Order: sequence, then structure tokens, then C-alpha cells
Amino acid sequence: LVFTEEDKYDLYSNLLFKYFLAEGIVCGHELFVASAKEHPDNILKELPAPLLDDTCGKELGDEAAAAKSEDFQDSMKIAWRYQNLPKMETSPTTYTKFGHYYNVSKKMSPELCQSVKCHSFYLHDELSFEAKMKTWNMNSGYAKLLRSIQRIISQEGFDGSDPQRKQRNVLRIGIQSLGSVLWGDDICCSDTPEDAHSLTKFLYVLRGLLRKSLSACIITVPAHLIQNKAIMERVTNLSDMVVGLESFIGSERETNPLYKDYHGLVHVHQIPRLNSLICDVSDTKDLAFRLKRKLFTIERLHLPPDLSDTVSRASKQDLAGSAKLLSSGCGAMAIGKKHLDF
Repeated sequence: LVFTEEDKYDLYSNLLFKYFLAEGIVCGHELFVASAKEHPDNILKELPAPLLDDTCGKELGDEAAAAKSEDFQDSMKIAWRYQNLPKMETSPTTYTKFGHYYNVSKKMSPELCQSVKCHSFYLHDELSFEAKMKTWNMNSGYAKLLRSIQRIISQEGFDGSDPQRKQRNVLRIGIQSLGSVLWGDDICCSDTPEDAHSLTKFLYVLRGLLRKSLSACIITVPAHLIQNKAIMERVTNLSDMVVGLESFIGSERETNPLYKDYHGLVHVHQIPRLNSLICDVSDTKDLAFRLKRKLFTIERLHLPPDLSDTVSRASKQDLAGSAKLLSSGCGAMAIGKKHLDF
């Protein structure tokens, strides 16, 4: 169960959500897409197109060449005594096959989408057939979604406890903007919501379904709207992996020279640990993402080799304070109070 905290404007988390579904189609997995905001059929039409093996190396090679060009320009600004220090690799300079890569500038072909079986759950269509009623002590939207997932797992042969005659496959479940007002939940509306436990109960039952079936699930949640920290703690504990995306749009970091090459930060709050009741807390605090012309990449965040000469001393002090927020894993850590110490 992968829990993804949406960025403020739901731009990059939605792209990550589509990457998960596109990988399922390329691998031949069955899909189950649930949403209360956008119709699942429209989500499937907007999936990024996969890069073929012969073009993938070329695309990554172009990106690597651009990165090397930037490095060469930066090297002109670095003092000679820093030239021989080992450099941190932040881009795939050599093409190694890991999963599949996708071109965000093109849409996946309808023929490829139809090659796998896709199940959809659109909340507004489901609620129109039946009156709203509470079951399992949770709101009707969550209860209907659980029944639908349970039915697909049972009927399509994904139940691990029930021996199936047909060939085994994996079910990929994607649930968009869970916990938002569109799902009938009020945890995003106030600090003391009336229905504070519906989301927790839903995740508890969902995790049980995932444990006994051949399935994996990704959930996006508008965590920045949930003011009650206790709810977020419970939701985090019920998830296997927790990842947060922090976009620079609308924040002071958007114009900060420290982050000029990136579009946001990736916070890995929790990673799964096998055969254990607790999860690991990632010690990697310096991941960032950027949306290039064709690729969405997650890289190690490193400070620029030099700042522009036009940056004032006061701005450099602010940058030094911002750099302290990064972990010691960064390639160049600013430790001075009045200047950046590379």
C-alpha cells in the first residue's frame, strides 16, 4: 500500500499516479482505477506513452548530454582546487534497464490500453444507483469502494487464499484523492471532523484485502488540507510506504537560486520492512524531482557549484539558512552563517 501525499495543486502527484497505472499496462497487469474527481476512463486516456527500447536509450542519452553540457558550463565557475573532487551523479548518464520509461509529452495508444483488462469505479455513478447509507461504520463512498475491490479480487482470481485454475496475474489498484470532500469525508474541512475514523477504517480493511491477494495499491491524499495531525499519524501507520511531493509552485523556493534546476522535493517518510510490525524511516532527505521536456525524473538534490554574482550577501545568508534544511547527504552542505561554504 503506497500512500502519496499530493502536492498543493495536484500536478505532479497526478503524474506519478499515471506512471503507476502505465507501468501496469506495459507489464500486462489488470487495473482497477477509482476516483471521485475525474472519471477513470479519462484518466486511462491520459496515460503517458512508453518509450521503446530503441528510443529509450536515445532519449536518456539526450538528457545525459544536456546534463554534461550544464556541468561543463558550471565547471568554468568552479575554482581549480574543486575540479578534482568526485562529482555526485544526479542523472542517468549511462542507460540501465530498470522498469520502463515514459514520454509525458505523448499519450499511450488506445490499442495498448485495451490490451489489458481495466476496471473502473466512479463514485458519482455508484451513488446515483443507490441511496446513501452507512455500512461498516464508514461513509457510503468508502464502503462501496471496498465492496467493489473485494468483488474484483474474488471474481477475477486474485485471491491468494483461493486456488485459481487460470494463469496468475497482478492487480494494480489506483485510488485518486482519497479523503477529499468529493468522497463525502470531512477530515479536510475542520480540525475536529465528525467522521474522523472513516478513512482509517477504510485503510484497515483495504490493507487486509491487499495482504491476502495478488495486488498492489497506490493512494493519493490531499494531506496539506488535513489539519488534524492525529489522523495523518493513523493513516501513515496503516500504509506500507509513505511518499510526499512538495511543489515549488507558489512558494518562495520557486525563485530561490538554490532550487533553480528542480520543480519540487520528494519526501520519503516511510519505507516498507519485510516481516516486521513497524516500518523503516528513510534517512534520505535530499531527493528532488523535475519535469523535463519528455521525462519526469527524481534525482539527488545537490547545491549549485556557484551562485550568480548578482546575488547579494543578504540573499546568500538566506540561502545558507535554506541549505541547512537539507540533510548531510547533499553533495555540498552550506554550514556557514554568513556565506555558502562549498
